[in-house]
Amino acid sequence: MRMEKHKRKKKKFRWELLFLFPSVIGVAVFYFIPFCDVLLRSFQTEFGSGFAGFENYKLVLENKAFGIAVRNTAKFIAVYIPALLIFSLFLAVLLDYLKERQKLYKKIFLLPMAIPVASLVLIWKVFFDKAGLINGILKCFGVAGPDYFHTSFAFLVLGITYLWRNFGYDMLLWKTGVDAIEEEMYEAAALDGAGGVRRFWYITLPQLKEMGFVIVVISIINSFKVFREAYLIGGDYPNQSIYMLQHLFNNWFVRLELGKLTAAAIMLAVVVILFVAGVERILTPKEKV
Repeated sequence: MRMEKHKRKKKKFRWELLFLFPSVIGVAVFYFIPFCDVLLRSFQTEFGSGFAGFENYKLVLENKAFGIAVRNTAKFIAVYIPALLIFSLFLAVLLDYLKERQKLYKKIFLLPMAIPVASLVLIWKVFFDKAGLINGILKCFGVAGPDYFHTSFAFLVLGITYLWRNFGYDMLLWKTGVDAIEEEMYEAAALDGAGGVRRFWYITLPQLKEMGFVIVVISIINSFKVFREAYLIGGDYPNQSIYMLQHLFNNWFVRLELGKLTAAAIMLAVVVILFVAGVERILTPKEKV
């Protein structure tokens, strides 16, 4: 009997490997092998003509543009990802109380994701251009508005763009987590006299930790995609406040400075992996033995 059970498990494992094989090949070809190639090139001279040791890493760390890009990227993540998480969670909890027309609100909140990036930037230019709608309104009151795209206000405009484009998707993920919480827990807490704030703090938030980890990772990935908007707003060399790592990588790639590009990419990958591992350790509950 045990032998037959063992054979069935072995056969099932083989079938599972067979179905996973195409995915493993795809990950290896399109992700793992290119990453190994980038890692190797980061220790070589330009175009892989010789061994450079840690010279490329030294050049990257001494580069002033790299320092500016790192500070701006870190600042963007530190300011707008928490803002996105809090705002989208607030909307998810609010939708939970609005039993009627939930589907309509969800569609409205997800609408920004359906707008192409080029069209989105055009919309923002209508509002935030020096001769745009906002400055036109301010002019009616005798106030001269700033040039939003070419001053430090560009950081605020880019942040608003990121929040407006991503809050609907994050809200939907939070809502999925909220809907998975058992209603009996809220009913029991209400019978014990717990108000709405206490129920949210002691029931909703702890139950959303695992979903929160997923949302944080997705939000970080989407924060790197904001380069498209920044590029369309300011080009290769925008205002210094929105000069991100993606701008730097793009400019190095155009100039074929592959040594510095690969070294910076490896350092960024290590930092992101460590950050995500730290967030996972904080938000993912440990299994009890």
